[in-house]
Amino acid sequence: MNPLDKSSNKKKLPIWKKALIHSTICFVMGFFTGFAPTTITSEPNRTHQPISKLPVLPESINSLHKSSSQHALNQSLIAQLPMRSDPDPLPDKPLESDPKGLLIIITTTQYGDPTQAASLTRMAHTLKSVHPPLLWVVVEPRANAPETARLLRDTGVMYRHITYKENFTDFEEEVHHQRNAALSHLEHHRITGLVHFADRLNFYDPRFFEEIRQIEVFGTWPVATMGRNMKQVEVEGPICKSSKVVGWYRKDSSNGPAMAASMVPEGEESKRSGGVKPSRINISGFGFNSSILWDPERWGRPTSQPDTSQDSMRFVQELVLQDEAKLKGIPPDCSQVMVWHLHTSSSANKRNRR
Repeated sequence: MNPLDKSSNKKKLPIWKKALIHSTICFVMGFFTGFAPTTITSEPNRTHQPISKLPVLPESINSLHKSSSQHALNQSLIAQLPMRSDPDPLPDKPLESDPKGLLIIITTTQYGDPTQAASLTRMAHTLKSVHPPLLWVVVEPRANAPETARLLRDTGVMYRHITYKENFTDFEEEVHHQRNAALSHLEHHRITGLVHFADRLNFYDPRFFEEIRQIEVFGTWPVATMGRNMKQVEVEGPICKSSKVVGWYRKDSSNGPAMAASMVPEGEESKRSGGVKPSRINISGFGFNSSILWDPERWGRPTSQPDTSQDSMRFVQELVLQDEAKLKGIPPDCSQVMVWHLHTSSSANKRNRR
């Protein structure tokens, strides 16, 4: 054989081996690829319970004492007048045995108010910083409900959203109806807690909400109303000796000295038998235990037959001024203003002072 042929055969041999190796690798890869799944299974869709099917009746009050990190169930409800048949009332735990009792914050709204979303959001941020348990009750006309419901769901605050279908031409009458609707809801479901009417234009000292948790039956405190220009301030509220209310006063910064509506000399509190009392008390200047609505005997009030026509709001306002022995002034000596109301219009002022 020619030496040149031998050298060419030696060069062709590595090419053949190389082709064999490539074929073997491709075969092995194809073999194992055949065992691999040909489709990708997507994650099964999670089912969500629609809001419309969430339970309407509230949970036990004891369940409200969960950590604020747990998201509580929020509900949108249609306001109904209380049914006096008392359907399965909730367990009732007296506030006086629990220093961290439930706070019930009631906020009314105004139809067509362009600042409503902003003011409700600001109020939600205030309430979110309050130590639980806390229940925020928002009342409004049904026409506003969808937008407000979306806002409330994102607040992180446990709430009840109550709406009504009645139409009103008088502003004060509508606000009074809203407050009665909220109280009727509390009475119907036997939700026991300390009730405070928080106007959307109110501003609070962070310590205020812990102070009012100490109220057993009725409580009151000074409220400052600021003018739109922030230059005029009116302060009204109780005159206190420690936590005992001994009189009432109202001071306008533009008038100089305070104007006392009723004042009792030291040591003569027990001799008081009425005297001159204010005809009204600032709606944001008092709080009360909600159980007075359905269990007045528990707090030393005479028992009466249920009255479906009862005006709960007017009933409470009268009791606050009549039962001064059970009226607790906060903070001690009523020495600090912890609630401020921003006056933006005449209608807002009427709502606050009613």
